[in-house]
Amino acid sequence: MQRIKLAFVVVCALSAAACTTSQRVSATKSSLSTTTRAIVGTSLIGAKGATKKDQDAIDDTAAGLCAASVWTPTECRAHGAAER
Repeated sequence: MQRIKLAFVVVCALSAAACTTSQRVSATKSSLSTTTRAIVGTSLIGAKGATKKDQDAIDDTAAGLCAASVWTPTECRAHGAAER
């Protein structure tokens, strides 16, 4: 029981230290959009739309990116045109 209490205290202390010493960063729409584009750009590697399930996953991702304004309207229209 003592080890559990000690582990809990250590975890709490490390969490508090991490939260109070972290550097603040800007979270502008531009930087969030750039980061999201970079993450999503690699998350669909290998997806070719060869199967209905694969294509549905691609379409769901594209719809979310368009709705969140991560992709430009031109990119969203291009995806919709390629889908047809």
